Amino acid sequence: MPVALVTDSTAYLPADLREQVAIVPLHVVVGGKEFSEGVDIMPEDVAKALRTFTPVTTSRPAPGAFLAAYRRAAEAGADAVVSVHISSDLSATIGGAELAAGESPIPVTVVDSRSLGMVMGYAVESGLALAATGASVEEVADHVRKRCAAADVAFYVDTLEYLRRGGRIGKASALMGSALAIKPILALRDGVIVPLERVRTASRAIGRLEERAGERIADALASGGGVDVAVHHLDSPDRANALAERLQTRVGDAGQVRVLELGAVVGAHVGPGTLATVVSPR
Repeated sequence: MPVALVTDSTAYLPADLREQVAIVPLHVVVGGKEFSEGVDIMPEDVAKALRTFTPVTTSRPAPGAFLAAYRRAAEAGADAVVSVHISSDLSATIGGAELAAGESPIPVTVVDSRSLGMVMGYAVESGLALAATGASVEEVADHVRKRCAAADVAFYVDTLEYLRRGGRIGKASALMGSALAIKPILALRDGVIVPLERVRTASRAIGRLEERAGERIADALASGGGVDVAVHHLDSPDRANALAERLQTRVGDAGQVRVLELGAVVGAHVGPGTLATVVSPR
């Protein structure tokens, strides 16, 4: 295992991938009690807290948590680590990884994904495959950066209020959406949440989300490469599965659309009912 990969809990990896990579959990504070994402708090817990107006905040892992992961990689025989994390514009997580990298017993290359969720997950998955061929740490890190940069993320939220509370979007935008009953479609552009479109109903917003993802799937397939697609959600499995089924018809035999629930950290900022699409060209 010459190159190991480490990520954080906001990648929201499927079970098969979680077994192959070290995951450092972020922290969630619900009603004054601290939890580790994916360890002792689940998505349904944060959805319930948000619906009942229980205070929910998030924080990055301590540098020591990253250092422990890097040490375990070294003990398992890795010569180097590529550590892939949530956008530095959304979380201070990467700062902890960088501090720990300076104390690691083996070289660590920290990669700012400029994204989250399965953008990181698909990059980690193909990074693991590349590492298994004997690729260098530089080659793996470069691949991960390019895979993250090529991916597209768009999402629908029932309300902008949670993003406003967390400081992820301007207060004026939140008030506009609330006052006009607007259903926003947002995207991640270079690590920052930006508004894409505003429509009047949830069904139209989800339809536009599907149409937009479909366009990007078609572009990826037309280029002759493969594509990986995921649908994330928080406490909205029926809508997520229905959207995934429709996107699967666009992907065809080129791959399987995965449905993965957002965890407590991202869920705390987007709120219940959120749907997100990830389109990651291979």
